Amino acid sequence: QVQLEESGGGLVQSGGSLNLSCVASVSMNAMGWFRQVPGKEREFVAGLRRNTGSTDYADSVKGRFTISRGDAQNTWYLQMHILQPEDTAVYYCAADRTFRPRLGIKVSDYLYWGEGTQVTVSS
Repeated sequence: QVQLEESGGGLVQSGGSLNLSCVASVSMNAMGWFRQVPGKEREFVAGLRRNTGSTDYADSVKGRFTISRGDAQNTWYLQMHILQPEDTAVYYCAADRTFRPRLGIKVSDYLYWGEGTQVTVSS
């Protein structure tokens, strides 16, 4: 059974930084991060394709967040800088083993999900 394990998150003041990590039990072709606040749909934050190394980001986090892959192909990270209160959410790592012509940015593009980790940014 494929499992994703997240770590990181927590409470930080506005303007601060946090790092998230995710480890999958098997190698993945697409790796990403999503976030969700109560009452809203889960939204794409950042994604990475293993074979090309290409990345994509939501407009709201461009220039502040960086997704990267670890030396182990089943590990990836999200570095978050200049955090704002509107970044407060539960963050989920997501992954998929399907090769796609483009990096997926929809929830349905990812089969495997972590349990989520809370990120809270105080003003």
